[in-house]
Amino acid sequence: MQATEAGRWRFKGPEMEGAIARWYAGIRGSDRQIEVYRQQAAQLTGGLRTGSRVLEVAPGPGYLAIEIARLGRFEVTGLDISRTFVEIAGGNASKAGVTAAFRQGDAAEMPFEDGSFELVICQAAFKNFARPNSAISEMHRVLKAGGSAVIDDMSREATHTDIAEEVRGMGLGRLGSLTTTATLEMLRRRAYSRGQFERLAEASPFGTCKITTAGIGMRMRLTKPEVAVA
Repeated sequence: MQATEAGRWRFKGPEMEGAIARWYAGIRGSDRQIEVYRQQAAQLTGGLRTGSRVLEVAPGPGYLAIEIARLGRFEVTGLDISRTFVEIAGGNASKAGVTAAFRQGDAAEMPFEDGSFELVICQAAFKNFARPNSAISEMHRVLKAGGSAVIDDMSREATHTDIAEEVRGMGLGRLGSLTTTATLEMLRRRAYSRGQFERLAEASPFGTCKITTAGIGMRMRLTKPEVAVA
């Protein structure tokens, strides 16, 4: 963690607590989107050995973490700054009949021991972190040697057409589509460009990252090197 890091400026919109968090959980929980989470769970954990520990940072309502837990091969934990989301995610896990532990905490000061996880995932949240350098450093710290952090988020280079296609794929009603489009257009202004994230990775303990883009999204994979053998 970098205690002296200057916080990144952020627009003070409504906090993801209470009614706002419950609204978000509702619009992200359609059958079509749950199927996407199911596919992502299988893809993200491909090649990961049975028994591995997986951490999702800022899981929100917990849909992806729950689908990973549903695979029955991993120990799944979620860490979210929102107490409402922790409550919602825990309830969703119980309804799904899966075991996943959700905790309240800050991505920049994670309450976990060094080397606790084989995989760290962060989806659609990194652009909102006030202390991104510390968050990346914490991901590195809690990963085991050889583990990876996968950050999926919006790309600043996403176009209006990209956003429209993304919203169409969510299967929302007219009102939901309008509000989600407006939200994504606003969030794009906070998103990182490819170059910005590359510089963040270079300044972090990871030192480098691999970036791929598709639609409105950008995926950053950061790997903690294996311990050198003398």
